[in-house]
Amino acid sequence: MHSWTDTLRFAFQPVINLTTGGVAALEILARPETGDVLAEARRDPELDAGLAVSAVRAAARKETLLPLHVNVFAGTLADLGGLTPLHSAVREVGRLPWEVTIDIGPPFTHVPQRALLEAVGLLRSQGFRIGADGVGDGDVPLRLLTDMTPDLVKLDASLLARPAAVQAMRALCDQLGALLSVEGVETELQCAAAVSAGAQLAQGNLFAPPARLPAADVYVPPRSPGASAPLRSGPSVREFVRPAALLPTTASAGHVRALLTGSPEVSGVLLVDVHGVPVRSVHRSRFLLSMSGRYGHALYADRPAAKLGDPPRTVGIDATAWEVLDVVATGDRDRTTDDVAVVDRYGRCVGVVRLADLVRALAETRVEEAAGLNPLTRLPGSDAITGEVDRRIADGRTFALSWLDVDHFKQVNDGAGFAAGDELIRSVGRALQHAASDATRVGHIGGDDFLVLADPDGLGPLAASVLDVPWSAGGRAVSLSLATVVCAPGSVTDHRQAAACLAPLKKAAKSIRGASWVLGRAGLPGHEIRRGAGAAAATAGCGATEAGRG
Repeated sequence: MHSWTDTLRFAFQPVINLTTGGVAALEILARPETGDVLAEARRDPELDAGLAVSAVRAAARKETLLPLHVNVFAGTLADLGGLTPLHSAVREVGRLPWEVTIDIGPPFTHVPQRALLEAVGLLRSQGFRIGADGVGDGDVPLRLLTDMTPDLVKLDASLLARPAAVQAMRALCDQLGALLSVEGVETELQCAAAVSAGAQLAQGNLFAPPARLPAADVYVPPRSPGASAPLRSGPSVREFVRPAALLPTTASAGHVRALLTGSPEVSGVLLVDVHGVPVRSVHRSRFLLSMSGRYGHALYADRPAAKLGDPPRTVGIDATAWEVLDVVATGDRDRTTDDVAVVDRYGRCVGVVRLADLVRALAETRVEEAAGLNPLTRLPGSDAITGEVDRRIADGRTFALSWLDVDHFKQVNDGAGFAAGDELIRSVGRALQHAASDATRVGHIGGDDFLVLADPDGLGPLAASVLDVPWSAGGRAVSLSLATVVCAPGSVTDHRQAAACLAPLKKAAKSIRGASWVLGRAGLPGHEIRRGAGAAAATAGCGATEAGRG
């Protein structure tokens, strides 16, 4: 009698790091030649667990050093209370549990949530990483997703048509400390959308289809200018993590040499203890130089490789790229090209980052930022502000978007001259920057127009800094107009809708003689005049129009 294993094969699909363009891991996919073993596995937890074990053993036969993704149904974990055979199989093939991500997939309906969470806790205690699969196209409850606190969330590519949803999931992942991946990417347009929405990982036929052998080459579309993922307070080290070549601290120099010569893409080897904590770092060039010297092989081949290693440089998984640069800058100058080990909260190695990746990304960021600066004020343009608006919407934050300009600016230029007009614009820009708090973003969108994004609590001092002081150009008195729309969570879906709500408020402010400030709330009629004649309620709400002043 034939077993299902007689006709079962496995395919490998690379998971791509969208920042570095490298392969971050391999997902192992069951490909039976006959029958539907996955449908059977959905009903049979023991069969599903057996598939996971077979997947790991199949990967071991391919001698890949890449981290692995193994698929398991949620119901399997709840029924079995964990995957003890998988843990044993991972150890038997010489891999470490934290090199394996368990992708937990739907269906989740009718799965006992407490039992599932207990099984997830057991897997995590054994060292496995946890992925939530099929999010957005499956039935995983949002509360269960947050309770699982996965290391990785996989979204279906169909959600890329709803960028606000992807951005919201990225915000949730940031809160959970998880990476966001998009699977099923088929086109360059989808890839660009994934990058723009903040996804760090992706997989799909665009990069490489599933194949019997791990892909040696993948296609990653070049990143277009301005396509960078949002950087917040500095790019996270998670976006740059590459797979680490790990060996036990007992490995001999000969063992390390065999790994390095057989894997030219590996820049170094980390020697880890039984818990996966980096103990020594072996740099490729320095190690091979020692081994190739006179009597080098005879002296070192059978000795512990740790003798030829250095203390590892490590950063936590929550570090930023700037913190990695600090680690490199304060160390030995001869080791600036060494990989930096990235460790989880238990000190276990989850990968490495390379200095070249960080420098390249940070340089590109600075170039893109510089290209977007207004040459007159050196303030960012509208793209930087609208991008931050979308991020605050995705984060569910209340924010105030303001537009500011100079009244009758053409007359200022005609009467006082362009030089006086330019100096006035620079002075207004400096005043806005000086009054801005850490949560405020000031942009100069051209001419005499400024955009300001702030928390509502910071509006008063900001308005006073530009409205309660006298302005002049070439001896001519000048007034400013300010319009603000306050957007509560759920009141707008993106920056375009926020701008549409701001437009009638701008017209209302321009209709008031002298310095003016009009404030409205997205989704609500009417507005408040906070500066200017009358200072009383008017009726131009979001979507209303009024005759304006030039």
